[in-house]
Amino acid sequence: MTQTDVLVIGSSAAGLVAATTGKRVYPDKKFTVITMMPRTLIPCGIPYIFGSVGSSDNDILPAEKMFKANDIEVIYDEVAKLDRENCRVELKSGDKVEYKKLVLGTGSLPKVPGWLKGTELDEVYTVPKNKVYLDEMQKKLEGANKIVIIGAGFIGVEMSDELNKAGKEVTLIEKLPHALGLAFDEDISVIAEGLLNDRGVKMMTGASVKEIIGDGKVEGVLLEDGTKIEADAVILSLGYYPNTKLAEESGLSLSSLGAIRVDEYMRTEDPNIFAVGDCAEKRDFVTRKPSNIMLASTACAESRIAGMNLFKLSAIKTFSGTISIFSTAIGGTGIGVAGLTETVAKGENFDIVTGKFEGIDRHPGTLEDTHKQFVKLIVGKESGVILGGEVAGGLSVGELTNTIGIIIENRMPINALLTAQIGTHPLLTASPAGYPLIKAAEDASSKIMFNGL
Repeated sequence: MTQTDVLVIGSSAAGLVAATTGKRVYPDKKFTVITMMPRTLIPCGIPYIFGSVGSSDNDILPAEKMFKANDIEVIYDEVAKLDRENCRVELKSGDKVEYKKLVLGTGSLPKVPGWLKGTELDEVYTVPKNKVYLDEMQKKLEGANKIVIIGAGFIGVEMSDELNKAGKEVTLIEKLPHALGLAFDEDISVIAEGLLNDRGVKMMTGASVKEIIGDGKVEGVLLEDGTKIEADAVILSLGYYPNTKLAEESGLSLSSLGAIRVDEYMRTEDPNIFAVGDCAEKRDFVTRKPSNIMLASTACAESRIAGMNLFKLSAIKTFSGTISIFSTAIGGTGIGVAGLTETVAKGENFDIVTGKFEGIDRHPGTLEDTHKQFVKLIVGKESGVILGGEVAGGLSVGELTNTIGIIIENRMPINALLTAQIGTHPLLTASPAGYPLIKAAEDASSKIMFNGL
């Protein structure tokens, strides 16, 4: 029987950050991590295994090194049972581990819809965070020429672009009117679609798949309108669901969306158990509604909060909800979003204005590698508070998206941007006289009656 002060289940982003943060805050406590993965993948890097980085061996999270550097014990095994009454877990190997505090970072699993016929055929794949599975998938895809990807969310879009770069004939199918339609407004989604089309990916939006066809092995995809698309392989990119089997079997409550219920300190209903990452309940930062957002950035924020609150609570170290902050790149163009989109804000009946501006990300525009930079802000009309933002441009939009995220999380009003001081340089940023973020704020402010704000 192994005994530990803090037991963390999972070694991906959530488990890694929970363990290392906890050890930093409580250095005298013994920390132990249980993981099934001797080598942990960088989750957001998985699509790039199939193109840019070439192998899962080039997409490894240095979790083991970080655990060793922080004097955190690692057990390579799988938890078979959580015994909450006795504060211990039973492993598949038969061993048992007792804990004082437990952090569940069990992640998520790919969705495979029961209504979709043909998912059992050979050469039909999902995209799990499993190195062994992905290595085998990559090997088999080497012999496939025509690949159909169902679902144009972030994973579907990134997988499409990477496999296209690897010389495959890729068709990306999305039932919504636009790719990335749940994350972005139309004005950004159409940019992504245009980039994918220009790079050789065949986009089919507003198209519903009826079934995957084949005799033992996949031969193609049949759409609801009767269209047949030939395929040597099909990849399902239809989202993920929380991996909560262990928690559920132990009697922990789940949310309406099937995640482990937690409070703002990331505690479950059991005071000795925390849950973080994809398996844990989420609320939207602005709307306060349940959210199914699953992001490594959100998981790491939750994990830092859990790690800091393991043995003593801090009223200022809480998780106030996900701001749904995303970014991705297609070639040399990046797109990002944080907070509410215009579509969601209007659907929730927020009284808003939008501010837009398109400029460039270097100055002068004759500099090499200069890109257009488009910024859109969603602003509460009454309060002037910035509720969301979307960007498109060069690869610098990744950090611009993060800046907008900080603005949203701190509930900054539009006036704070209008009076902001910024550091600029010709090789690094847009001109201070035409900085797209501030110019978009000016556009929004012109549509607001500030009433003294």
